Amino acid sequence: MSFEFANRILLGDCLRVLAQLPRDSVDLIVTSPPYADQRKHTYGGIHADHYVEWFLPIAEELKRVLRPTGSFVLNIKERVVKGERHTYVIETILGMRNQGWLWTEEYIWHKKNCHPGKWPNRFRDAWERCLQFNKSRQFAMYQQAVMKPMGEWRHSRLRRLSETDKRRDNSHVNSGFGKRIANWVGRELAYPSNVLHLATECGNKNHSAAFPLALPKWFIQLFTKPGDVVLDPFLGSGTTAVAAVQLGRTFVGIELDPGFVDIAQNRIRRECADMALFIDVDVREIHAAP
Repeated sequence: MSFEFANRILLGDCLRVLAQLPRDSVDLIVTSPPYADQRKHTYGGIHADHYVEWFLPIAEELKRVLRPTGSFVLNIKERVVKGERHTYVIETILGMRNQGWLWTEEYIWHKKNCHPGKWPNRFRDAWERCLQFNKSRQFAMYQQAVMKPMGEWRHSRLRRLSETDKRRDNSHVNSGFGKRIANWVGRELAYPSNVLHLATECGNKNHSAAFPLALPKWFIQLFTKPGDVVLDPFLGSGTTAVAAVQLGRTFVGIELDPGFVDIAQNRIRRECADMALFIDVDVREIHAAP
C-alpha cells in the first residue's frame, strides 16, 4: 500500500490517530481493546458502565477507515461485576449496529490452556468472543486459506459406504439439516468451524493481555490476501503486526503507551530480520488532528 501510514506504528490516542487515516484504506481490523476495568495503569481502566460510550466513537472511526469489502474482528469478553456478567459487550454490539455495522459472525476462541481457578458462583473462563463486523454483506473472505486436514479417521470411515451414505440423509429430528457422507471421499481438507482451539500466549511479551500469534494469523488468512492492509488500533506488544509481516501483509498499528510501542517495534524488526525483509518499521507520534 502506498499511503503514508503503511508499516508504521502510530503513537497516540486511538481516536485521534484514526481521524488522520484515509477513508476506506484498511482491509482488515483485528484488535483486542482493554476490557472494562482492566489495564488501569495504561489505559485508565474504563468502567463497565461507561464502556459503550467510550468505545462507540472509536468504532465509528474504524468504520470510516475500513474498506467496503473489509472486516473488523473484535476480541472481547464480558467482565464479572458484583457477581454477574456485565452487559457492556451486548450493548456495544447493539450500539455498533445502530452505527450501521453488520454483526456478521461470532467466533469463539477456546483457550486450551486457560488458567485454573475457583469462584463460589462460576467456573474458570475458557473462551473469549471474536466478533466479526462488516460494512457490507459482500466482503472479502478466503475460506480455503484456513481449511484443515480431515484426519486419519476418514480412511476407515470412507472405505465402505452404505446406501444411506451415498444419498443425502436428512436429520431425523426434522431440523432441515442433512448430510451425504460420499461427498467426503477423496478429500484431504475440510472447512473449520467457528470455534478456534488455541492456547493462550505462554511467552512473556511484557503485556498482560497479549493474545497468541495464531489468533490474528487465522483471521488475516481468512479475510485478506498478500499485500492487504491490517490495522490494530490497540497494538500492545505488536502481535497483530508480527502476524501481518509473517503473512506478507501491510500493517498499521496504533498504541498509546510508549513502552509497548518500543516492545512492538523491536518484535517487528526482529521478525523482519529473521525473514530477510527490508521494512523500515518507523514510529510516528500523533497528538491531535491538524
